[in-house]
Amino acid sequence: MQRSPKSICQRFAIGHMNDNKLLREALKGKPEAQHELYHRFAPAMLGVCFRYTKSLTDAEDVLQEGFVKVFKHLHQFKGDGQLGAWIRRIMVNSALNFLKTNKKYQHDLLYNDVVLHPVSLEDPVIQIEAKELAALIRQLPTGYQTIFNLHAVEGYSHVEIGEMLGIADGTSRSQYARARALLIDWLKKISLSEQKERYGK
Repeated sequence: MQRSPKSICQRFAIGHMNDNKLLREALKGKPEAQHELYHRFAPAMLGVCFRYTKSLTDAEDVLQEGFVKVFKHLHQFKGDGQLGAWIRRIMVNSALNFLKTNKKYQHDLLYNDVVLHPVSLEDPVIQIEAKELAALIRQLPTGYQTIFNLHAVEGYSHVEIGEMLGIADGTSRSQYARARALLIDWLKKISLSEQKERYGK
């Protein structure tokens, strides 16, 4: 069935609306606006969800759950900030809820407050693509991965993370330090491996 010129024009107009106008149209229950809202933010939000999970399938589940919440609570967005940032917070909370309720993540989501080795504050000078770094972060144990993302990527303080996860802020700090130490160690090994390949043994 061929689309009418009017339908095509409406879709074009909705696709070129700014976020605030699109939000107003979506709140009126217009399916085209809701569809556009989803497609405008879904790709970036899938990336957010993928940072907290171990597979793309799980990330897609979190994304769907997150957007159900977005549309359910859309009327609560007050416009005192970016719509994308508001949606992102919902996605992060949805990811944390997914980790807490999904059996395969529950065992790894233990925040044991153990004594750790001190971590150097100096980062190694290593060139690494963002995609490669994201892949390394996903290889961290789930607890470390979650706290590293919340602190280093989302910018939450250790006190805030403690409240979100129901742990002591000191535990968040130690888990972050351990996650960072592991990443630095892995990055050094990658760098050394690349140097050997480039210059020979």
